[in-house]
Amino acid sequence: MNKLKYKGLTLDSFSKYGSFANMINPKTCKVGIEPDEFYRDMIKQDLGQANQICFSTSRVMKRPLIIDNLEYHTYTGEGMMPLDGDILLCFAPASANDDLPIDQIECFYASKGTMLVIHPGVWHCAAFPYDRKCVNVLIALPERVYANDCKVVNLANEQWLEIENHI
Repeated sequence: MNKLKYKGLTLDSFSKYGSFANMINPKTCKVGIEPDEFYRDMIKQDLGQANQICFSTSRVMKRPLIIDNLEYHTYTGEGMMPLDGDILLCFAPASANDDLPIDQIECFYASKGTMLVIHPGVWHCAAFPYDRKCVNVLIALPERVYANDCKVVNLANEQWLEIENHI
């Protein structure tokens, strides 16, 4: 099985997939002073033609670090933020069709409180807890995207990737 190393998030390494911001320890422009500081417009998400966003929880459990499927959304970006633990997330650039660019899959480490927003079409899979049995990940998508704009591709066994042991 092919191995995949994870890396830390940097603006350069992640820009082809989307953007991210540390929502717990922001380092950006703010409005107001203590005791009420407001860090505005830290990250944007493309909603396609939708006019509202829904927030969901993806509860990911400890499991083998195997990538055996990925998905994408044609018309909308997706927001995800680990709430109570650190995670590993895998991405591949958007492709013109359902041909997953397996040789371009990358894995990133994201600490809790880091909001990631990916562009429409970017391949991704469910997060993996980094060092906990369970992590709750806040997901931001237009209503019912999982039902009407979600293409999942299961990889053949010989295409599976294993994220190298991180602990």
